[in-house]
Amino acid sequence: MIPSARPLREAAVAVVITTAAAVTGCGNASGSADDPLRTFGFVNGDTSEFATCLQKAVEREAEARGVTVRTANSQMDAAKELSNVEDMLTRKVDALIVQTVNMDALKAGVGKAQQAGVPLYLTSLATADTSDILGAAVVDLKKLGALDAGWIEKDANGRQVKVGIVAGSPGAASDLMVSGFTEALPGNAKTVANQSGMFNPAKAQDVAENMIQAHPDLDYVFVANEEMAFAVRKAFDAAGAGDVEIVTENGTAKGLAAVEDGRFAATVANSPGLIGKTAVASAVDLLDGKKDSAKITDVPLTLVTADNVAEAPAYCPA
Repeated sequence: MIPSARPLREAAVAVVITTAAAVTGCGNASGSADDPLRTFGFVNGDTSEFATCLQKAVEREAEARGVTVRTANSQMDAAKELSNVEDMLTRKVDALIVQTVNMDALKAGVGKAQQAGVPLYLTSLATADTSDILGAAVVDLKKLGALDAGWIEKDANGRQVKVGIVAGSPGAASDLMVSGFTEALPGNAKTVANQSGMFNPAKAQDVAENMIQAHPDLDYVFVANEEMAFAVRKAFDAAGAGDVEIVTENGTAKGLAAVEDGRFAATVANSPGLIGKTAVASAVDLLDGKKDSAKITDVPLTLVTADNVAEAPAYCPA
């Protein structure tokens, strides 16, 4: 799912680079002969449910806007991401959408795009200096972590509690979520374990098994996505630790069902469907010079518990 960049941590994020130049032609899908045809390249970061839904949303909104999309996947490999960016640039795409795997590595891709005269639009995370990008659809990942921490604070109600963390892959997205979570924890909540599950359910299950063995009195655990959270729940239940409360993020249909039946205490709805739609729509509007288009668009987050599960936004385009 996502990126690594110490210098860019203050930016909030799965990322999209985009740009565009008008191409003469017969018009777009809306039928206006004066509208330019465009081709966007979408470089996805991995094959997780989040990334799959993000791509589906990008493709759907692009089709609605009369934009052609070419796709590639970096498979959580920063070197492959740069290669994919370079390939898209040689294919003369008008816009390049990138779900980055590593914010440090992204800087090289940004440089390549600038050399090619391609403006950039980022999603989920943004560079600290936004002067070199067209815009960004930003998810406040620190706020995401803080929302889960806030639920723990309310539930603990002043009790001294022990908290574990199953992070994602080292990088900007996971790092921002975890830092937002730990910084927002109350003083009565002590973090006793913090290990990476690499956004891999099998790895997360191993981490959880070791964590509950080392800390049998664990009260809560923050897990960086729902796919890992299901594996963590399985490990805890097998160890007789069914009372450990899990807070996580995504807001998938399966995740919402787990909140409703108590397997998860809370999840933060972070909809890739909304991110992808916002990214394409905003990028097109900015490229068209629409004055009411914001350069930076904040994508809303919702803390979902059993009390408001029916209000959660759709995670993935149908």
